[in-house]
Amino acid sequence: MSSAPAKPGRRVAPGQQYQALDLLATLVAIVDAEGMVLWSNAALEDLLGTSRRAIAGLPLWDWFESPELLRNALTSAGGNEYALIRYDDRIRRPGHELLHVHVLLSQMEESGRFLVELLPLEQQARMEREERLVEQAQANKELIRNLAHEIKNPLGGIRGAAQLLQMELDSRELVEYTQVIIHEADRLQLLVDRLLAPHRRARVVSDVNIHEVCERVRSLVLAEFPRGLKVLRDYDTSIPEFRGDREQLIQALLNIVHNAAHALTERIERGDAEIVLRSRIARQITFGKQRYKLALELHVVDNGPGVPDEIKDRLFYPLVSGKDGGSGLGLNLAQTFVQQHQGLIECDSVPGRTDFKLLIPLP
Repeated sequence: MSSAPAKPGRRVAPGQQYQALDLLATLVAIVDAEGMVLWSNAALEDLLGTSRRAIAGLPLWDWFESPELLRNALTSAGGNEYALIRYDDRIRRPGHELLHVHVLLSQMEESGRFLVELLPLEQQARMEREERLVEQAQANKELIRNLAHEIKNPLGGIRGAAQLLQMELDSRELVEYTQVIIHEADRLQLLVDRLLAPHRRARVVSDVNIHEVCERVRSLVLAEFPRGLKVLRDYDTSIPEFRGDREQLIQALLNIVHNAAHALTERIERGDAEIVLRSRIARQITFGKQRYKLALELHVVDNGPGVPDEIKDRLFYPLVSGKDGGSGLGLNLAQTFVQQHQGLIECDSVPGRTDFKLLIPLP
């Protein structure tokens, strides 16, 4: 099988019939029996850093570390030995390290044409992680709703009984005990209300300027920590407004920044605590199993001790907290509010640097 470049007369498939493949986050190429590229989708263009017009007519295996694997796969598929062929290889990217990919090759209904899908293993792992996160969030939501409703009724009975008992007691010491019961019942009721709070839908009431949200949160945190803490701005002012619930986004960002500030307690005392609010536009980005042309990428970066290893995988679960006395609801609420904007929060943390990244699709 020859690997020579395509001759000028080689027919290239028109883009219209494969246009739907541009919506996929996976890398896709249509090749002929000799491995020459007939068409490639936008994701593959982005990865290779060149246009589909420049890729068309070239042998696809030129970008692979082990080209013979693709050649052998084409021979097997062309001989109808297998309906679908899978293997792993590494693909070359200009100016980047080799990228590990999972290759899927199948014969198309059109004679002599083959569909090649390339799944970056890192991206595949990330998509699986995001899928687990969304599924876990939904499971948590149902569990919390059911648990909260089960708690509310007996809690009201306990409080009511304590009030009735208090009216019958003459001893001041015993009355104090009933007041403790009432006080703790009220505290549990407040916790239940907070658990149920995030399940209301986002109210898309106006266009949201993310930097106005950032400035509001920044002023609130600096008012609470007036000394020893710097909250630095690194904004991309070209980011457009988007439809959303401003109050929910303020609360989500405030919960993250507030957590970061509390993690910086020792540095605040030394006067070298720092939080950076950084906004960027992400282009052709995939999260939540969908590909977006534009998305807001908002980072909250602090120079604290990092997230404890034992809670990293459960960071956004309800009632999980890294600080003594914490309710463990702040990050769970933040994730819920951002997900209601079709977004996602990710966390990357090592000692000395923790980066919470909020991703929200832009129009």
